[in-house]
Amino acid sequence: MNLCMNCAEGTTFLSSKEASDEAHTGTYIFKYVDKCIKDVGPQNVVQVVKDNASNNMAAGDLMKLKRPNIFWTSCATHTLNLMLQGIGNQPRFKWVIEKAKSFTIYIYAHHKTLALMKKFTKKRDIMRPGVTRFATAFLTLQSLMEKKNELRAMITNNEWNASKHAKSVKGKAAVNIALSASFWNGVSICLKVFGPLVKVLRLVDRDRKPSMSFVYGELLRAKEEIKMAFKDQEAHYCPILDIVDGKARGRLDSPLHLAGYLLNPYYTYANPSIENDNVVMDGFFTCVEVFFPDDIQTQSLVTNVELHKYLKKEGGFGRTLAKNPDHQQEEKNVDVLLASEATMAQGWIVDGGDEDVDFDLTSEVVGEGSRLGVDSSLEPRRSCRIQEIRELHEENFVSDEEEEDEMDFEFESDEEGVLEGYGEEEFED
Repeated sequence: MNLCMNCAEGTTFLSSKEASDEAHTGTYIFKYVDKCIKDVGPQNVVQVVKDNASNNMAAGDLMKLKRPNIFWTSCATHTLNLMLQGIGNQPRFKWVIEKAKSFTIYIYAHHKTLALMKKFTKKRDIMRPGVTRFATAFLTLQSLMEKKNELRAMITNNEWNASKHAKSVKGKAAVNIALSASFWNGVSICLKVFGPLVKVLRLVDRDRKPSMSFVYGELLRAKEEIKMAFKDQEAHYCPILDIVDGKARGRLDSPLHLAGYLLNPYYTYANPSIENDNVVMDGFFTCVEVFFPDDIQTQSLVTNVELHKYLKKEGGFGRTLAKNPDHQQEEKNVDVLLASEATMAQGWIVDGGDEDVDFDLTSEVVGEGSRLGVDSSLEPRRSCRIQEIRELHEENFVSDEEEEDEMDFEFESDEEGVLEGYGEEEFED
C-alpha cells in the first residue's frame, strides 16, 4: 500500500506498507492513513483521495468521525471510468462496440486482410490500445471513424473481392459492417456521448496542473454537450445523464468540488450567476465550516468579506490576470488514455481475447499515483493461451504459408494523435 502527498510544489512519495498478509478492512486502511496524517500534521491536510471500493468508503466514514475537518474524496479518474463503463454497457452503445470489435478481430486475424488494411490506411493501425478496456473501445472507435473512407474503399476494392475472404461468412459480415450506415451513425453518436466525458477524464488524470477546481464545471459542460448530441431529446439523453449523475453523486459533487468551482475565476467571472446557485453556495459554506470549525469569526470573515471581494473583483481580484484566467491547456503529444502495450486490447484483436484479461474496474483498490485508477497490484492477468487460441481457430487466423499473394511492406503502428472530433454523422431516431 502506498501513499503520496500532493501540494503546490507537486506530488511526493510519502509512505509504503507491505500489507499482503493483512485483510484490507476499512479499519486497517483508516489506521494506516491516519498515522500518515499525524506525520504530516492534520493542520496541513485538506483531503485524502481514494477510490470507491467499499473498504475505502468504510475507512472514510471512520475518518469523518475522528477528523471531521479533513475531506475523504473519491478518485475522479476511477469515478469517471465507472461512469463511462456504465454508459458503454447500455444496449445501444454496446451493440456498436461489439460490431466494431468483430470487424477489427476479423481484420487482424488474417495476414491478407491485415495487409490490405495497412495498404489502404497508409500503414496505420485501426485498433488503438488503451490503459483500460473502455479506453481501448473509445480510442478504436475514434480511429475507425477517422479511417472510415479508407476502410470502405478497402472492402469494395478488387483485391478484396478476389480474395477468399470476400466469400467467407465472417468476411461478408465484415463487409456489411463497413457499409452499414446505421453502424457508422452509431459510432458517431458513441463518440459524441463518450467524448465530452473523456475530455474530463483526460483533464483530471494528467499532471500539468491541479484539476480539482475544474471537475464540477467541466462535468456540467459535458452534460450539456451530451444533450446537444441528442438534439435535446429528453427520451434519449435522460438515461445517460441519470448514469452520470448517479456515479457523480457524493463523489464529484462534494463540498470541496463545489467550493473549487465557485472559487475558480474561469467559471465565476464568466458567469456571475453562479453565486445564486444554492447547491454551489451550500457546498462553499460547508467547506468553510469544515476548515474553520468552532471559529465563527473566521467563518464570517471568509463568507461575508473575502468572498464578497472575490465576487465583486475588488482589490487584487480586479487585476487583469485574475479577471482573465486561462483554462488548463492540454499537454502536447500526450494522451493519458493511450497504452504502450495491448493488454486491454486483446478483445479487439482475437476472438475470446477479453476472457484472457481478468480485470474488473468495479472492485479494484487504487494504488496512489496509478493511472486511471488501476492498481499495480491488480494488473490484468494475461493467459499464455492467447497465441494458442489464435492457432486453434483456423477461421480466425491464417499462417503466412497459407496466404497467397502476400504484400511485401513493413507494418508500422499508428503514431498519430487521436481525433478531437466526434464524427460527422448526425444522430437519427
